[in-house]
Amino acid sequence: MLHAIVMAGGSGTRFWPASRNLAPKQLLQLVGNATMLRQTFDRLGDVVPIEHRLIMTNERLTAAVCGQLPELPAEAVIGEPCKRDTAPCIALAALLVSRRDREATLVVTPADHVIRPANLFQAAIRQAAALIEKSPGRIVTFGIRPTYAAEVFGYIQRGHRLETTRNAPHTAPPARKPPTPPTVSPVPDAPAFAVQRFREKPDAATARQYVESGDYYWNSGIFVWRATTILEAIRERQPAMLTRLETIADAWNSPDRSRVFEREFAAIEPISIDYAVMEKATDVAVIEATFEWDDLGSWQSLARLAGSDPAGNTILGRHLGLGTSDSIVRTDDDHLVVTLGLKNCLVVHTPNATLVADKHREEQIRQVVQRLEEMGWNEYL
Repeated sequence: MLHAIVMAGGSGTRFWPASRNLAPKQLLQLVGNATMLRQTFDRLGDVVPIEHRLIMTNERLTAAVCGQLPELPAEAVIGEPCKRDTAPCIALAALLVSRRDREATLVVTPADHVIRPANLFQAAIRQAAALIEKSPGRIVTFGIRPTYAAEVFGYIQRGHRLETTRNAPHTAPPARKPPTPPTVSPVPDAPAFAVQRFREKPDAATARQYVESGDYYWNSGIFVWRATTILEAIRERQPAMLTRLETIADAWNSPDRSRVFEREFAAIEPISIDYAVMEKATDVAVIEATFEWDDLGSWQSLARLAGSDPAGNTILGRHLGLGTSDSIVRTDDDHLVVTLGLKNCLVVHTPNATLVADKHREEQIRQVVQRLEEMGWNEYL
């Protein structure tokens, strides 16, 4: 049975001042008509039943997550006591799910990606599940065909093409009379390949080589695997981590749960799932994504998705600009931002903090957050 693990614990500091400790990027409405978390949850559609979904976040966000997903039972929202990166998060979720369903197949996805349309994403998940059914120890991920030589993404080098024999997903036998309205045509399988190697974020020259070769994808960070497969991989490569996580799982339904969770989780060394498992995994497949994808990692990525006016400005909210070009302005409909003679600027207004910056220096927003922490100005974090 398919289960979904949604990772919703990031801090989203690159989107300060809109993103804050108690309202990080995944809880904001940045693209579309809902928050990133809500869109991620809805995107799963009928592929994963609601009762088979688990949200992994941090403990200070559990109430906000529950508020955005009222149909989800509170016990399906797990707040980590401290940040320990993606490998402990995923492994704990896999342990908890596997104790209810030993045959569980997990869809692991971040909560803050832009993916559309939903039907193509759902078809890709079904295709991944079929590949795993054919080879239960296999790990499946999704590769994004690069549109430019990005230095901010990891890459996946593909190997030989894999045969896909999946029938169209969940299609009913043809009716004698055509239904009204007409049924939607099934989505065909996308190309799937064995993974030759995962590559870290490259420099500019290497990124160009990757793109020109045609053999590389951007790494989407979305995975499908059996719970038992990922737990066996963690046991082999990170045994100390798994021992502590098993202690947490053993105490999950006991009065000592909170105490054990805090003690054992804090003792784990932070490590990403890429370093812990993926870079050493052997039976890995990559499905070429037919859906649109963006990890929404910066204000400029938001500009790519939201579009721009004839002067190259991306405007979100009420704005009056004179002589303003190639800039990003975010406010709300209750607060007017006026810009005069600005070029290549980033302006973000919130009720208690406003950012004005050269948009090409937005990487330094993290330094701003760090300085605010050092100064003890927590009301702005």
